[in-house]
Amino acid sequence: MLTKDLLRVSRAGGGYQPQFASADSEALAARVLGTFQGHVGEERGVLREALAALEADAEDFKLVRGLAHLVERDATFAVEAPVDPESARRAAFTAAEDIGVVTADERETALAAAAERFPGDVTTADLADSLYADRETREVLVEVAPRWSPAELLAQYNLSLAQTALFDATEVRVESTDPRSLVSAVKRLGLLYEIIPTEDGREVVLTGPDALFRNTRRYGTRFARVLRAVATADEWRVEATVDDRGTERLLVLTDADLSVPDADPVAEVSFDSGVEREFATRFDSLDLDWTLVREPDVLAAGDRLMVPDFAFEYDYGDARVYFEIMGFWTPEYVEKKLSQLEETDETLLVAVDASLGVGEEVAASDHRVVEYTGSVRVKDVVDALRDLEADLVAANADDIPDELAPDGDVVTLADLAATHGVSEAAVEAKSFPEHERVGRTLVRPEVLDAVAAELAAGLSREDAEATLDEYGIEDASAVLSRLGYRVEWEGLGGGTLREK
Repeated sequence: MLTKDLLRVSRAGGGYQPQFASADSEALAARVLGTFQGHVGEERGVLREALAALEADAEDFKLVRGLAHLVERDATFAVEAPVDPESARRAAFTAAEDIGVVTADERETALAAAAERFPGDVTTADLADSLYADRETREVLVEVAPRWSPAELLAQYNLSLAQTALFDATEVRVESTDPRSLVSAVKRLGLLYEIIPTEDGREVVLTGPDALFRNTRRYGTRFARVLRAVATADEWRVEATVDDRGTERLLVLTDADLSVPDADPVAEVSFDSGVEREFATRFDSLDLDWTLVREPDVLAAGDRLMVPDFAFEYDYGDARVYFEIMGFWTPEYVEKKLSQLEETDETLLVAVDASLGVGEEVAASDHRVVEYTGSVRVKDVVDALRDLEADLVAANADDIPDELAPDGDVVTLADLAATHGVSEAAVEAKSFPEHERVGRTLVRPEVLDAVAAELAAGLSREDAEATLDEYGIEDASAVLSRLGYRVEWEGLGGGTLREK
């Protein structure tokens, strides 16, 4: 974005149209870039004087200043001084206090005394030059970002100009050939939105910062930044209502107006809120038979569409549970969300901020409700999933025989479940006529007999486990117990097999 003082718009006919730079301005963009490149190694103050001279020669000083703003934002400046400026000032002020500086000669004497306090050959001139070298105007231009060509700089300028114009929008309506990517960016930026089906596809309606209790610069900046995600689509159209100092004006942009040079993904904000981020982090750390999916599908909700925050996909089947987190929203937005929940055919698990007081209304729409305060309790969500999981396990178990006869002599329940594409719980209740279940492992009786013949009381635990490994048995504790042994530990040394 540009600063508001650099905004160039036309209000002709009651509209609000940014005055984009045309290809004819490439020569001017090249002069701006050349000015920066020609002042590498010089102070920022000198560079700005050269840019001011360029503004004076141009037809529109705001265009020059806007182009320079973008280049300067990506340029690298550094403080270059013989002595650290802060240390130089501290030494100079201490010396001046000791001497009692009033005249210019006394100032030189104080500087000379201060210079002597530094190691090396620091002169009075060095110290004087370092005193205020960390002021912005004294910073030295070290490097100009090499990514800009004149054409790319103009493209970035036009995008930034449009973003600045959108900063004061109260509502934006977007049609795009890539609505899914747009909605994903909108949600990551934490914007309020609706999806409305149209004859030609879908329209995404974004509500601007004026819909909140007060305008916030942070929200307005995110609102403007969504334009970068919009402009990456092949075809798009934006209609925005802009609050122009109390007057509503219409801003219209299309893919013919803007191109995006090396578009950066909108990735600074990964979740709609800290509540979502915390929940996702905690859920992913659990070892469950459910996989958390971010922004899974677009669901029909009457004459609107909605994208749930998450979905839980069951690892052993096609089951999917959609999950929506209703945080602190405006009353109007809450009403819209309640309407969507009531009209969707999908059953959702909904976490509702208790302060909204709408848990009963959500439940009345046949959705499962989990209320929270501050953060969503993962345990409450897991409990809800396990209620459903019990039915899924039963259904999976019905799909496989009551008796299972694995080919291997030793098979874990986990491997057997994976073979059938079900959870371990779905095979636990089955019978195994050719195997004996020992702990979480199925072992043929003849294998158990062979192992028993090689074990004896007094054998070291390490040797016993080596014998079990030869037969492919990993659950040593369960098998040793089944064969009538326990491990007796002897201080810090290895254990020894003893009969129970």
